[in-house]
Amino acid sequence: MTDDEPKSAIELAMERLRRQDAEQGLVEQPLTDDQKQRIEEARRACRAKLAQFEIMHRSKLSGTYDPEERATLEGQYRRDVERANEERDRAIEKIRRETQA
Repeated sequence: MTDDEPKSAIELAMERLRRQDAEQGLVEQPLTDDQKQRIEEARRACRAKLAQFEIMHRSKLSGTYDPEERATLEGQYRRDVERANEERDRAIEKIRRETQA
């Protein structure tokens, strides 16, 4: 993209954020190959855990006809999924912070 071409709102926002980061002394550091592999492993482990939760959830639902019990199972499933995603995000953030140390 040349300087003559108009910029999208996203590009303008990204430039503004980069300037703010630079003013605060934050430097963008690329991830190492090892970090990229570890992040992918964290994502892969989370996908496997989510698949396991879904299989178990469907199995439990198939044998349950009581609406209240089904609602309870749905709530448990949603909490399990949310917890797994939060664990994944924390693991990825920990790996990313290693570049700043």
